[in-house]
Amino acid sequence: MRGAPYELALESQVPSARSVYRFHSADGVLSKRSFRETELLLVEALWDADRDLGRLLCPEANYGVVGVVLADRAATVHMAESSARARELCERNAAANGVDASTALVADIATLAETFDTVAYAPKPYTPLSVGSQRIAGALSVLDPGGSLYAAASKRTGLARYEACLDDVAASVERVARRGDSVLLEATPSEPFDPPTCVTPRVIDPKIDGVALSLVTVPGLFSPWGLDDGTRLLIEATPFEDGERVLDLACGYGAIGTYAARVADCAVWLSDDDRVATSCAACSLRTSGVDGTVVTADCTEGVVGATFDRVVCNPPTHAGSDVLSELFVGARSVLAPDGELTAVHHREFDCRPYLAGFDTIERRRTGDEHVVLGASGPRSDR
Repeated sequence: MRGAPYELALESQVPSARSVYRFHSADGVLSKRSFRETELLLVEALWDADRDLGRLLCPEANYGVVGVVLADRAATVHMAESSARARELCERNAAANGVDASTALVADIATLAETFDTVAYAPKPYTPLSVGSQRIAGALSVLDPGGSLYAAASKRTGLARYEACLDDVAASVERVARRGDSVLLEATPSEPFDPPTCVTPRVIDPKIDGVALSLVTVPGLFSPWGLDDGTRLLIEATPFEDGERVLDLACGYGAIGTYAARVADCAVWLSDDDRVATSCAACSLRTSGVDGTVVTADCTEGVVGATFDRVVCNPPTHAGSDVLSELFVGARSVLAPDGELTAVHHREFDCRPYLAGFDTIERRRTGDEHVVLGASGPRSDR
């Protein structure tokens, strides 16, 4: 991440708190220009809580608002994220506010080695119910005896669903605070607590040009129920050759990299910002019986210093202009002089401005809804 251009200030009216907390955010994270009401509810309610917060865990911490503020009320703070970009912002904002906090990049909260006295969780909008429920179950599983999980949600972010989930899996759950349309739930785990499995990976078996793949997906990833038309078109339009070094950039659950490894004797790298996606990509390689290197990193940060003959990308066009700019500048920087980037985009989206650093841009394939572009000849001014 080259920069964090958005600045937010949270003023405090509490004498024992700092007068202002300052945060930086960027494209690719939730609510980049304003604070979320559910996070403010967590901050207000837990700051004034009668109980000692002790060791505090903030799952899906976004850019760190809850963890940074409540660090002045907790013994220790640990912020977990599935996004590499969000985790980096958590670290930046903790440092900028002089807060001592640790961070982790994880796909599953239950895999954390530590245990905690308090968990403060504000589920993000559009999180599938099974994924949000799995995070709640994981959070309960890392609580010490006597610990509490606090979950803040509104109707828009699934309050009724999460309350029902906690009713099913927790020893107790109650509504303890409200801010606007948001409600704070407090839950305690049963002892012993056996976390249920809410997310079950599934295997999809697309066939592309006669080549069968076995790809592992979970809800919440892009196109989890079947290979999307854009990725299929991109694969069909890309010639993978023996001896190449191939990068599947923004790999998702790894369809492109897995296919490349199946059809050519090439060295394959797969990279994505999302730890859940890369966990599935690694499984897709194994299930399809091929090898590759999988990294979780923002844009091309995980492959800096490497050089590739071919970079293939179905970019996350929803993530914002800055993310796309960094993604393609990064792709250009890791391409060999005679290498090629192949990218797909929806026909209604103009991807060419983000490819301005290449000498040659050609249309390789056109589908019903998508276009595949090939870009080569990285300019010497990079």
